[in-house]
Amino acid sequence: MHSFRSHTCADLTKADVGEPVRLSGWVHRVRDHGGVLFIDLRDHYGITQVIADGDSPVFSQLEKVRSEWCIRIDGTVLERDASLVNPNLPTGEIEVFVRDLEVLGAAGELPLMVFGDQDYPEETRLRYRFLDLRREKMQKNMKLRSDVVRSIRQRMWDADFNEFQTPIITASSPEGARDFLVPSRLHPGKFYALPQAPQQFKQLLMVSGFDKYFQIAPCFRDEDPRADRSPTDFYQLDMEMSFVTQEDVFNTIQPVIQGIFEEFGEGHSVDKVWPQISYRDAALWYGTDKPDLRNPIKMDVVSEHFRGSGFAIFAKLLEQDGTEVRAIPAPGGGSRKFCDRMNKFAQEEGLPGMGYIFWRDQGEGMEAAGPLAKNIGPERTEAIRTQLGLGVGDAAFFLAGKPSQFELAAGRARTVIGNELKLTEENRFAFAWIVDFPLYEKDEDTGRIDFSHNPFSMPQGGMAALEGDPLEALGYQYDLACNGYELVSGAIRNHKPEIMFKAFELAGYGEAEVRKRFGGMVNAFTFGAPPHGGCAAGIDRIVMLLADEANIREVILFPMNQRAEDLMMDAPSEPASGQLMELGLRVIPQD
Repeated sequence: MHSFRSHTCADLTKADVGEPVRLSGWVHRVRDHGGVLFIDLRDHYGITQVIADGDSPVFSQLEKVRSEWCIRIDGTVLERDASLVNPNLPTGEIEVFVRDLEVLGAAGELPLMVFGDQDYPEETRLRYRFLDLRREKMQKNMKLRSDVVRSIRQRMWDADFNEFQTPIITASSPEGARDFLVPSRLHPGKFYALPQAPQQFKQLLMVSGFDKYFQIAPCFRDEDPRADRSPTDFYQLDMEMSFVTQEDVFNTIQPVIQGIFEEFGEGHSVDKVWPQISYRDAALWYGTDKPDLRNPIKMDVVSEHFRGSGFAIFAKLLEQDGTEVRAIPAPGGGSRKFCDRMNKFAQEEGLPGMGYIFWRDQGEGMEAAGPLAKNIGPERTEAIRTQLGLGVGDAAFFLAGKPSQFELAAGRARTVIGNELKLTEENRFAFAWIVDFPLYEKDEDTGRIDFSHNPFSMPQGGMAALEGDPLEALGYQYDLACNGYELVSGAIRNHKPEIMFKAFELAGYGEAEVRKRFGGMVNAFTFGAPPHGGCAAGIDRIVMLLADEANIREVILFPMNQRAEDLMMDAPSEPASGQLMELGLRVIPQD
C-alpha cells in the first residue's frame, strides 16, 4: 500500500465496503459522542467520515487530535446505516473504522477556523493565508481559476495562436500607471522596470512575422488598490494578431470569452449579442465606460425642457457654455419616500442633491409631483415624461452642470436606482464593446493635452485625424464591459512611425524622446511593419465574476492588502546594507 494513501477523501463508495484503505488529510471536525469519535477527514478532493470506539487500537491517540492536524489513518470501509447517510457528500454512504493512526503534522492554536463560514478580519486572513486557503470556498475559487486558465489556453490553441513568453525585466513604458523599478547591479544608477503589460514585445512579435500570439501574462503596476484591482501584480490573457481590423479582433476574442462564461457560469445566462457602444454614448447613457447592461436604465439629455424655465438653478446653469441637464429615469420609483432617499444619496456623493419628478394617479388622470414639477409647469413635465417613456408610478432624477463634474455620480445613482427598484437582472452576464475612445484628454487645471487611453493606438483616419483639434481625434481603441467591470482592453496599433511621432508630439513628447523611450519598436517599424492589433483580458477579474465575488483578493492565491503589503511574507522589507552597497543605492529617510 502507498505510504500515505490508497484513496483520496472523495473516492470511497459502497463498492469499497469491507476493503482496507489508507487515507491522509486534515482533521476538519471532531465529534465526541461518548466513547465514539467521529472525525471528518478532509483533503483537496473531499471529506470522508472516519470513526473509532474502544475497540480501535488507536482510540486513545485519536482522542488527542484537534482541528487541522494533518494525519494518516488505516482502516476498514463500513456501510452507514440508512438513517445516517449524508446525501450532501459523495462519500456519504460509507465511513472508515480506524485501526491505525500516524500524526503527520500537529497544529497549534488556530488564528482562524477552517470549518464553517465565519468572517475574519482581512489582516488575519492574509497573514495566515495558508489556513484561509484551506477553506471550502477558497479551494473552490482557486480550482475555478486553474480551470479557467486551462480552458483559455485550450481555446487559444484551438484558434491557431502561438503561446510565447515575453521578458519580465525590461524598460520603463508609459502604460498609465507607475512602474516597479529594478536597480541594475552591473549598470549602477540605471534601472530596469517590471512590465506593466507585454505591449511593446507583442507588437515586435508581429513585426517578427508571427501571425497570432498569446500568453497568460503577469503584469506589474504600482497602483492604488481597490476591490476589483490588485495593487501590485495581476494576470491577463494577452493576444495580438497581424493583418486584422477592429472587427477581426472582436470576432476572435468573443468566442473565447463567451465560451469561458458559458462553461463556468453555473446557470447564468450569457449574452450572445455584444453591442458596440461609443465612448461618448456610454458616458451619456450610463455615466461610465464600463456599463452594467443588466440594468435597463438609460440616461438622457433634457436640457431644452429646463432652458428658460421657472426652475432658476438649472435655467441659469444652462446659460454657461458646456453645461447640460441629464435625466435618470426610474421606472417604479414614483414615491416621495424613494425620491427623498435618492436625493440624500446624491448629497452623500458630494453633490448638492438631485432634483426629481414623479408621476402619480390622482383619480382623474396622471399628475406630475415634486418641487421641479411645480417650478417648470405641466407642459414641460409632460414633455420630459414623453421623452423618457415614463408613466404612472415612475420617477425621474436630474443632474445639471458640466458633465465631467457629475457624470460619475450619475452613473452610481443609476446603479443604485436599478438595484433598489430590482430592475437589474441577476444571473446574467451582459457584455458590450465600448468603442471610439478619444485619443487625447485635456487636464482642466494645466490645459495640457495627454493620451487618454493607449498611446500606441492607430488614430481613426490616420495622419489626417491628428491635423485638426486633438480632442476630436478618435482611436481604434476598445474595451469590453461585463456587468459593470472592464474585462478586456485593446486597440489596433499605430504601426507607422510618422503617425506615431505626430501622435506623441501632440501629447508633448518630441521625436527624440520617443526614439529614446521606444527605440526598439520605432526602429522595428521602419523595416516593414504589418498592420496589427489585439487586446488583453483580465484573468483575475474574469474569475472574480464567475466566482460571484465582490473583491478580487478572493480569487488571488496570495494577494497584498490595501496598503500593498504581504503580511504573510513581510514584504516590502528593508534591504540589507550589503545589498544596497552592491547596487550603489542609499535610502534617504522620509521626514
